[in-house]
Amino acid sequence: MGFRGRIRALAVERAGTGLPGPELERRLIELGFVEGADVELLHQGLFGSDPIAVRVAHATIALRRREAMAILVTDEVPA
Repeated sequence: MGFRGRIRALAVERAGTGLPGPELERRLIELGFVEGADVELLHQGLFGSDPIAVRVAHATIALRRREAMAILVTDEVPA
């Protein structure tokens, strides 16, 4: 845990959620997953399972791994 990075882009076609791409993209943006936002991994489910908890824009959000696959993050450490 403790990975920090910055959102580079959303690539909803990479996620296998069953949701249409535009719907998943809209939901992620509404939650604050926008290009340039700082993110930090806070928690993972047991044995690398769901859910994962991330901090984005001062909010803590739980996501399924397959939703998180749509979020492209650089490993650049936020200042």
